[in-house]
Amino acid sequence: MDDTTLGGYQEAHGRPPAFGAADGQAYSVDTFADDTTGNGHGRYGAALLFVRWGDSSPVGHLETDYLAFGSTPAEALAPVLALTLEQVKAHLDQCVARART
Repeated sequence: MDDTTLGGYQEAHGRPPAFGAADGQAYSVDTFADDTTGNGHGRYGAALLFVRWGDSSPVGHLETDYLAFGSTPAEALAPVLALTLEQVKAHLDQCVARART
């Protein structure tokens, strides 16, 4: 099991990875997939969702644009789950920078 990827980390540790970001906040990450056509029979897009944590509870979130697409949610999520933790952290840093503008 390769716990240097997002999916591998979640499988190996039974929880999402967490990161410190450039804004000084702590974030955990998960994935989601949406039907981009809105009719339940179309193309699915997958993205990362970063939950910002306060002392003991969530206080906000950031999310990426869709990073991959597929004909099913699982197909769309597969490449996102294969991202390395370093790549996930880079996406978090981009989201934080975008939120500052």
